[in-house]
Amino acid sequence: MVKKAPASDPGDADLTIKKPKTWAAGVPGVVAALRMSQQEMGIRRSALTLLRVNQPDGFDCPGCAWPEPHHTHQVEFCENGAKAVAEEATLRRVTPEFFAAHSIPDLAGRSDHWLGAQGRLTTPMYKPADADHYRPISYEGALDLIADRLRGLDDPDQAIFYTSGRTSNEAAFCYQLFVRSYGTNNLPDCSNMCHESSGSALGQTIGIGKGTVTLDDLGQADLIIIAGQNPGTNHPRMLTALEQAKRDGTTIMAINPLPEAGLLRFKNPQRPSGVIGRGTQLADHFAQIRLNGDLAFFQALGKLVLEAERSGRKVVDHDFIERHTDGFEAYAAALDDLDWAQVERATGLTRDQLRDAAELVLNAKSIIVCWAMGLTQHKNSVPTIREIVNLLLLGGNIGRPGAGACPVRGHSNVQGDRTMGIYEKPAEPFLAALDAEFGITAPREPGHDVVDSIRALRDGQARIFIGMGGNFVRATPDTALTERAMARADLTVQISTKLNGSHAVVGREALILPTLGRTERDRQLTGDQRVTVEDSMGMVHASRGRNAPAAELLSEVAIVCELARRTLPDSAVPWLTFRADYDRIRDRIARVVPGFDDLNTKIDTAGGFALPNGPRDSRTFATDTGRAHFTVNRLEVIEPGPGRLILQTVRSHDQYNTTIYGMDDRYRGIADGRRVVFVNPDDLAQLGFADGQLVDLVSEWPVGDQVEERRAEAFRVVAYPTARECAAAYFPEANVLVPVDSTAEVSNTPTSKSVIIRLEPAANAP
Repeated sequence: MVKKAPASDPGDADLTIKKPKTWAAGVPGVVAALRMSQQEMGIRRSALTLLRVNQPDGFDCPGCAWPEPHHTHQVEFCENGAKAVAEEATLRRVTPEFFAAHSIPDLAGRSDHWLGAQGRLTTPMYKPADADHYRPISYEGALDLIADRLRGLDDPDQAIFYTSGRTSNEAAFCYQLFVRSYGTNNLPDCSNMCHESSGSALGQTIGIGKGTVTLDDLGQADLIIIAGQNPGTNHPRMLTALEQAKRDGTTIMAINPLPEAGLLRFKNPQRPSGVIGRGTQLADHFAQIRLNGDLAFFQALGKLVLEAERSGRKVVDHDFIERHTDGFEAYAAALDDLDWAQVERATGLTRDQLRDAAELVLNAKSIIVCWAMGLTQHKNSVPTIREIVNLLLLGGNIGRPGAGACPVRGHSNVQGDRTMGIYEKPAEPFLAALDAEFGITAPREPGHDVVDSIRALRDGQARIFIGMGGNFVRATPDTALTERAMARADLTVQISTKLNGSHAVVGREALILPTLGRTERDRQLTGDQRVTVEDSMGMVHASRGRNAPAAELLSEVAIVCELARRTLPDSAVPWLTFRADYDRIRDRIARVVPGFDDLNTKIDTAGGFALPNGPRDSRTFATDTGRAHFTVNRLEVIEPGPGRLILQTVRSHDQYNTTIYGMDDRYRGIADGRRVVFVNPDDLAQLGFADGQLVDLVSEWPVGDQVEERRAEAFRVVAYPTARECAAAYFPEANVLVPVDSTAEVSNTPTSKSVIIRLEPAANAP
């Protein structure tokens, strides 16, 4: 039986705190996945849908971008993948009657958990100027209205076109083609807020903004280093790959301020040992690092490797360095001057602890370094990832089996969207190919990324916002400022499958265009269509939904093509042909995007096909010198100051990105609530706060001689074994504390992992 949508919005009144788990998955993970699936889809629909997830003839999971194994298991989904599917394939529906009963101010007062639990959107909705309710509108009326408003702008750069990583390659390619034909590069996407720092650093050092490993490499590595990542919650299927690597003799090192259950022990529910046994210990070594200490950590490893080489151990690959790199001498000289006191302060680790970690590196012939947002959302994120590359280059750990860089992307197809051209700073060869193929003149001026889009909306320079997927307002920093910025727009458009907080933050006019989900059959004039996606390791494969659509919905491809046709009536691009037959889109992708030649044939390959990757395939590097670059990076230590902590925003186990599945974080011991802040018990005692006390979080951001403050109210303190001087709270609740102007060097990514805060007794505490 499908559970009814909640009538009331759950708060934190029933919040309870238990002891954190020391293992992940197991039977509780299976139970949680099946419970939510049955509540949303019913028993029969759950079985039919879940057995198609990540299957060769099924659909790609709408959750994370972890790759599929070559020999897909019949049950190839994790707990959070099942929740993502259940959210999309739910039988609940949001109808025009819902919007008649709930004003926009009412929706704005609801949590994203409550909004998402109402079900699938079924009807295009329009909020006229000066109205406080959405009302029904036809797709044709909505698309005509958007086209009219776009044609009425003084400059194409006054429009912002945002994209979520869930978008398929075909929809993304059409979207960027429309936007560039229209005349702007304002194509911000969710990459700007997560792995932009990875792409920037890897592009600078090895000439490609992607990782250099495949799934097979994990099983061939001597050592896997996992830094700033929580796979037990964010990429649970990765645990299976790590378990297999452990069985093959791989050593695993975890680096994180928080002890995460998934890296302590994994109980694989598909193995007897994961059901009735103790499971598998994954991390052989846990370095509990202070927030923002990763740059210093990898510099220390590099220094210790060089010292070992000078003492007679053969641990540096001089042949690789001489043949394929430059900058080694300057890098080695800089490490000679590294200050150990600064390293120990930055990392929170002792010299002996750093030597223990280095010994694992010294004993490994092949090393993979995996990382995620724990490394990418700091001011020095790009230099930090450059230091990871330095360490890999020292041992020749690029371009051979079991070795390489592995940025673990989040949302499914977020990497594919970038490959398809969703980028505000496109490369000239891509634009030239686009121009030649379609007879357009794409703009060359860089567009706005996410942070610059917020600023442009805030300052009145942007007047229209169109979001294809995602939850822009909740995903972005500086929540109050972002909401004010969006409210200044003339028109906001959200192309969505479900309600979220962004639908309640509207411009003068606003539209909601419901669209097909990944699980649903996409039938166009030439028959049922399939799309393609690219996973986190550069594998491309097909995805075909099988469920009946939630309503008479247009696909994202159809919405983009129809909007382009109306906005650009003289366009030579065959938009109607693209809408009718996605093979024709793939024909053009094959001629524009390197590596996609013969795409319509390649996607029939079992398991998909790998895109070319110079560093991985042939140790070739598309840098300015044709060599991989060692770099010199300045070490700066964050000093929070007396009575202050360094805050990182994190996900709960019951969410994926901004989608809140429930109010529990099973692995961290949190139930029925989200407004919590995790603080080391010794820090609490020093600061004079008690475990369980209600506090306000106040962030501090220096602006000239002044300090700006932002406040997040009524958070419950949880004494937790995080690193000293560090704290953690869930996003999006804590995003209000992240200043829009606090961004990473080079990548402009918000610094959500290094926010200086102080705790104050809650102003409204009972």
